[in-house]
Amino acid sequence: MALAATAGCGGGTSAASGAEQAVPGSSSAGPAGAGGEGATEQGFGGDLSEASDMDTLSRYIDVFTSCKDVVPGAEYDAGHGAEDTAWGTQEAADPSWGIKERAVCKDFRHPIALLLVSDMRKFQTAAKKNNDLSAIGRNYAVVPVGDDQIEALSPSGLAFLTCDPDFSPPSGHRTEKALVDGCVLSGYFPA
Repeated sequence: MALAATAGCGGGTSAASGAEQAVPGSSSAGPAGAGGEGATEQGFGGDLSEASDMDTLSRYIDVFTSCKDVVPGAEYDAGHGAEDTAWGTQEAADPSWGIKERAVCKDFRHPIALLLVSDMRKFQTAAKKNNDLSAIGRNYAVVPVGDDQIEALSPSGLAFLTCDPDFSPPSGHRTEKALVDGCVLSGYFPA
């Protein structure tokens, strides 16, 4: 397992327990063997967590909001209509996004796109160009659909990625420059 909640945005605590959440066998300094393809230093002092695989990422997200029935993105897309679409169908197929793998899980009502990202700079550049919002770790992104999911992820230690020049979080929320000019990472998750 290779994902740990760290002391970046959100404080790395679970809203339910107040205790630090960590996946067994991981550390906030990064997992053994991590830091390979696409690993780049970005905001939050390197505190963003890293996922070694989709199973690890989905289990981590499930700590904060229900993330059940994880399936590869193409399989999910084939079985769901327009009323239940998950983000990223075209984006995952486009190399300019730097997405290595896409899967989808569901909470009780909405899909959540889970993305392993091979090049975070590419991902942030494409997100800026398309004005897309996501929650990110060091080498992954999570794109929730429902406001309840966004609120539930706010204490997860993920950073909210936005390139909106008018973004202004309330005082007390950590905000730092992202890898791409004009974008920021924030501990504030607007719903």
